[in-house]
Amino acid sequence: MKDKKLLLHACCAPCSVKCIDVLRGESIEPTLFFYNPNIHPYTEYMSRQNTLSAYAEAKQAELIISGEYGLRTFLSNTVNDIANRCLYCYRERLFKTAEYAAQNAFEAFSTTLLISPYQNHALIAKTAAEAAEKYGVTFLYRDFRPYFREGQALARETGLYMQKYCGCIFSEEERYLKNPSRS
Repeated sequence: MKDKKLLLHACCAPCSVKCIDVLRGESIEPTLFFYNPNIHPYTEYMSRQNTLSAYAEAKQAELIISGEYGLRTFLSNTVNDIANRCLYCYRERLFKTAEYAAQNAFEAFSTTLLISPYQNHALIAKTAAEAAEKYGVTFLYRDFRPYFREGQALARETGLYMQKYCGCIFSEEERYLKNPSRS
């Protein structure tokens, strides 16, 4: 993989911290790809995008911002099957990343979603492999989860905006339902 072009789907700056470090440690220079139509509300979407932009600039990492705010499309595709929304969300983001990689001479792609212990790791990997097959690019699998806590600590030390839920309106709701004393 050394010296090959890698497109790294980035959900947010805090999750990118250790993914970038690990890849650079392998002599892989990732190009970050921000495509996250699931994020709600718009202010959250912009906070994550702006934080990632500033972080990418500080780390001298190339960043591609793709797509418009996509809440309406995300909701129309998940509202009737909320229990399976994550599959739709992973498919939407990873297939778009693989498609962009194929169309722009990237040899491989990966995702920062693989760092979170709160995400369905196996489903992310399976979905990314399907996207890779469809678009004829390599999915670079890495289990970044062992670096999650360290990455979060570095993000806090750096003063990055730290979100409290994965991004969608349903995960925000679950955040409050699991801890109803929060306000």
